[in-house]
Amino acid sequence: MADRIAEKRVGVLGTGEVGRRLASGFRGRRHEVTIGSRDPEKPELREWLAAEGAGIQAGTFAEAAAAGELVVLAVLGDAAEEVIADAGRDSFAGKVVIDAMNPLDFSAGFPPKLSISGEDSLGERVQRALPHAKVVKAFNIIGNPYFVDPNFSEGQPTMLIAGNDAGAKRTVTDLLADFGWSDIVDIGGIEGSRELEAICIVWVKIGGLRGAWDHGFKLLVG
Repeated sequence: MADRIAEKRVGVLGTGEVGRRLASGFRGRRHEVTIGSRDPEKPELREWLAAEGAGIQAGTFAEAAAAGELVVLAVLGDAAEEVIADAGRDSFAGKVVIDAMNPLDFSAGFPPKLSISGEDSLGERVQRALPHAKVVKAFNIIGNPYFVDPNFSEGQPTMLIAGNDAGAKRTVTDLLADFGWSDIVDIGGIEGSRELEAICIVWVKIGGLRGAWDHGFKLLVG
């Protein structure tokens, strides 16, 4: 286990299962967490904050982005650019931004397809929308119950990350290690989001075939 990293102010944008799980993970590691929503007063969020989310503050997207020295994007993929605009691009400037999202299109039913593909990806669009931030794709290839302490009966999966800034990727690697990940592989620049988002589709298809979601991917070498 890596040494415990310094406590940070973390803004998590998104109050769905992914956002809540990540906010709880950061709070459980003693970080100061603000979770952002379009409606921070909605009853289901307030119920969660009074129970599992105790100790986490709630605010608007703009308030959460401004509060965090590190920001996590955990909204629906197709809403990401709108949420960034709502939050205010200046609030992300100079910060490490973790993109935990996938651009899923369920218009034709299950399994979904990617709404962004080919020579582009959601991760690249986030980086273009935030040219003064340091975007790192992470967490998008595994189910949210395994974001923290990801142990399976056959061992621990591999977390793949991508981003343009080496320092930001070191920060995210340290955070992942603190979350219990021991196998973290950097696949290169943010254009690697194209492959990482496609891996999510494979993960979903496998889950549909298995009828269960307790699976991950492992890189084996040698």
